Amino acid sequence: MNQPPPPSSPPPPSPAAASGAQIVDRGFQRYDGPRAGVGQAIRSVSWQSIRSTLGLGRPARHKIFPVLAIAIAYVPAITFVGLSVIVGDILDPNEIADYAGYYGFITAAILLFAGLVAPEVLVGDRRNGMLAMYLSTPLKRSTYLVAKVVAVLLTLALVTLGPPLLLLIGYTFENAGPDGPGDWLVVLLRIFMSAFAVCGALTAVSMAAASLTDRRAFASIGVVLLALASPAVASALVEGAELSPNWRLIDVFSMPFELVFRIFGEPGNFPELSTLSVVAVNLGWTLGGIVVVVWRYSRLVVAR
Repeated sequence: MNQPPPPSSPPPPSPAAASGAQIVDRGFQRYDGPRAGVGQAIRSVSWQSIRSTLGLGRPARHKIFPVLAIAIAYVPAITFVGLSVIVGDILDPNEIADYAGYYGFITAAILLFAGLVAPEVLVGDRRNGMLAMYLSTPLKRSTYLVAKVVAVLLTLALVTLGPPLLLLIGYTFENAGPDGPGDWLVVLLRIFMSAFAVCGALTAVSMAAASLTDRRAFASIGVVLLALASPAVASALVEGAELSPNWRLIDVFSMPFELVFRIFGEPGNFPELSTLSVVAVNLGWTLGGIVVVVWRYSRLVVAR
């Protein structure tokens, strides 16, 4: 008589079943957690852009240029403060380095940052698809650009605002700074205004260049070439062709630093130019760059 086959043993439980986990449903679910609003979204995007530009949380090769630029910007300030300590009783601090003239020592750092920051902040999002993800959030194109402008301004402030502040603080501790609290506050205000003047024009121009191409290298090269070529062209027109000195106003790289001298009440490198024309041309470059960026992103097709 045939015996019935022995019952087969059940399969071993899966790791998910053994841990008590169950698949309840599949698909996407609406987020029902706390919503911080557009302001927090702008702050978050700005902070992440700053982190990316400075190479924070990224491999070491992404930190080389930011660290180099920051070092170039701060080393002169540290040197000048040290000189004021050593020879402070012999030389006036303004004979070592004044606040307006300090930018002349760090133009390389500022140019490096101007050519690096905006392409890193804008071009990367368009190439890796993050722009579409950002625009699927409460951020619109306008608020997205506001977040990016804040990121570029704050990053450039590391090399335009930080070093003069260090110079002021160092001179103050060595009793070589401004006379009295009133003068000290005036110098502090002028430093902030100068940093904003330099950051504003260079941020607008560099972001305009970064909005016109999807290659970081092309955008960076474009910013550097514009910064180097415009002074040469302006000098050739004024000195070589003997045209009006007002042709120097096309010098997009020198005019922000010329405005710094005027903020500190000094004639600057081009005393033949009126302060009003220097202010106007800086506003023109800034507004022109903003218009280019807004126009480019308003026409940009983003697949969501």
